[in-house]
Amino acid sequence: MSGESATRITPGNALRPEDIVLAVQQPEHKPSPDIAEYALRLGDDGLILAQRLGWWISRAPELEEDVALGNIALDQLGHARSFLSYAAAAFQRADGSAQTEDDLAYWRGEEEFRCVQLVEQPNGDFARTIARQLVISVYQFELYQRLQNSSDPTLAAIAAKAVKEVDYHRDHASQWVLRLALGTAESRRRMIDGLKLTWPYLEELFDQDELFDRLGDAAVEPSSLRENFDAFISALLAEAELEVPELPRASGGGRRGEHSEHLGYLLAEMQVLARQHPGASW
Repeated sequence: MSGESATRITPGNALRPEDIVLAVQQPEHKPSPDIAEYALRLGDDGLILAQRLGWWISRAPELEEDVALGNIALDQLGHARSFLSYAAAAFQRADGSAQTEDDLAYWRGEEEFRCVQLVEQPNGDFARTIARQLVISVYQFELYQRLQNSSDPTLAAIAAKAVKEVDYHRDHASQWVLRLALGTAESRRRMIDGLKLTWPYLEELFDQDELFDRLGDAAVEPSSLRENFDAFISALLAEAELEVPELPRASGGGRRGEHSEHLGYLLAEMQVLARQHPGASW
């Protein structure tokens, strides 16, 4: 890292979680509680989605998809590490030292996670996973594209790196939606079912709360992403000869720690090694 701080890295250059950890050791580069809460939300989205996608390795319908979904999971994990490394600097352990990304990933309870309920939903069949990937990748592309202009330099730098990767995720999901929808009768049926199972969790992505009033131009208001999101989705589904589902929204509440019944099982699997062998390394 050149210069004194990761926060001085020009957006677009690679910013590693290790750079962030070094930078936030200086008090002037620690995130405010509100910035940390925002970073926690974005980091938890990436972390839980990465855990879900990792399941597909060795189970995808073709070898190339094993690699593709594995790479997308690693990208999401990389985003999560950066956001959680930044957020962790605002939280303290019992001994007064700053928490780490691992503390946030492995030692929080279900109600302390701030991910949207969409990312914790089961993978289902391949078409359902692709439907979820379509929604989250279009949302994240719009989000990170705008977050590059955040007044918080660290958030801007993380977004500048992430947007290039989620652009690929969006293209990957789009190509599969077309392939499945315009393929066989069975693949089309599964794609339609996948969209119907996913759509109730879409609205939560665009929910606003008072945090965004306090963050100002450091964050991106979710509602501001909706127009571009809808335009992309409508155009793609029209090309796939599919209708945009119209279904009631799920309850939501993930940003407040209110989750579906699925998150607890996911966390049990993700956290078991760290909790059974605290401090272990290899």
